[in-house]
Amino acid sequence: MAAKFELKNSTNAQFHFNLKAGNGEVILSSETYTTKSGALGGIESIRINAPLDERYERKVSAKEEPYFVLLAANGEPLGRSEMYSSTAAMESGITSVKTNATDATVDDQT
Repeated sequence: MAAKFELKNSTNAQFHFNLKAGNGEVILSSETYTTKSGALGGIESIRINAPLDERYERKVSAKEEPYFVLLAANGEPLGRSEMYSSTAAMESGITSVKTNATDATVDDQT
């Protein structure tokens, strides 16, 4: 199975998407968007920014769990990862986003 962006309806008539790797695992979740065109623009921005290592903000949660946020060129967040058990696992997640985002199809479930 190939990687894909799953575009879905969110609460309050908004939209969000998840980037799923070829194995079906969610590797990045978007912010919510007020319009479908905004969400589609967010997907395009992820495709542009995903290959750039400097766009990944590596963080640690209050529970000491590593995660990352993918940022746009203007510093705004585009998507967030799950919480990982280790820094190495988080780095593997970043590699997966870099590898999968540019060619992922859009599965419009709205």
